[in-house]
Amino acid sequence: MLHPQLLEDCIVLGAMSCGPLLLHRNAGVPWFILVPDTELADVLDLPPAELATVTADSAQVSAFIKAELGYPKVNFAGLGNVVPQMHLHIVGRREDDPCWPQPVWGNLVFMSTYESEEVQTWQDTLARDYGLVPE
Repeated sequence: MLHPQLLEDCIVLGAMSCGPLLLHRNAGVPWFILVPDTELADVLDLPPAELATVTADSAQVSAFIKAELGYPKVNFAGLGNVVPQMHLHIVGRREDDPCWPQPVWGNLVFMSTYESEEVQTWQDTLARDYGLVPE
C-alpha cells in the first residue's frame, strides 16, 4: 500500500520489478518516484538481490529520462524524512530547468500538471522499452 502523501503528490504509472513507479504531479521537471515493495526504510539496508533489482529498475528509469526526454543529468536520492515508506527519487535535470543548479527539494515551485496524453505516451514508452507494467 502506498503512503497517502505519495498518492497525493503523484500519478501511479504502474510497476517495475521492485515495485510501483510514480510520476510527481509537478511538471516542472520529470520527477519519478520508485517505491520498492519492502518494509525496510533505507535502500542500503536491502539484501543484495533486492538492492540489485532496485538499482536495475532505477537505471531503467534514468535511461528513459536521458534517451526519451533528453535530460543529460539525473539526480537520484532516497530521503524518507517526510514519507517513511522507502521511495527513491529519480529526477531529470538540465541547465534550463526551473531550479538549476539547486536541488529540486525545497526549490521547485509548482509549475503545472501533466496533460493526460503526455502521461499516457510516457507510460506506453516505459512499458514497451523499459520494463514498466502499466497501472
